[in-house]
Amino acid sequence: MDDPIAALIEKCAAQDRAAFRTLYRDSSAKLMGVLLRILKERAEAEDALQEVYTRVWVRAGRYDPAKGRGMTWLIAIARNLAIDRLRARPDAQSDDELETIADSAPRAETRLVAQGEAKRMADCFATLEPERADAVKGAYLNGLSYVDLAARHAVPLNTMRTWLRRSLLKLKECLDT
Repeated sequence: MDDPIAALIEKCAAQDRAAFRTLYRDSSAKLMGVLLRILKERAEAEDALQEVYTRVWVRAGRYDPAKGRGMTWLIAIARNLAIDRLRARPDAQSDDELETIADSAPRAETRLVAQGEAKRMADCFATLEPERADAVKGAYLNGLSYVDLAARHAVPLNTMRTWLRRSLLKLKECLDT
């Protein structure tokens, strides 16, 4: 099975800077999505992303392709770091601190537009077969690999790729109408 991310990680273990740049280019968007989903704050997610790649550079020699795909390993590092950061956050803030925090809640008009878009998205997801909708959500919202999804749904890897490709096209078509 071809795993270009794993090959890049192995090159990083040999201190290959060009491979590290390519690894960052090919994986940073997905890892940023994972970090944003967990941390909910862009600035903190950006800091965490930098720390993830520092850890990858230092620990690349520990990666074992027999235990999983390269992207899965990267996501595990990002997820674990994000969880550590959540645990390190103070449990409670004083009343004085809370009063100085600006209200970042969206205005009523913005909320209504967002609710309408969310309803459209939910309606479009409802046009998919339940297994396919679950696979799309697993891949693009939860960061699961194609291999993980194929195992979860007990289908061959290429079938999973086809499901996701066709489902995304169907979602795009639905949202464009």
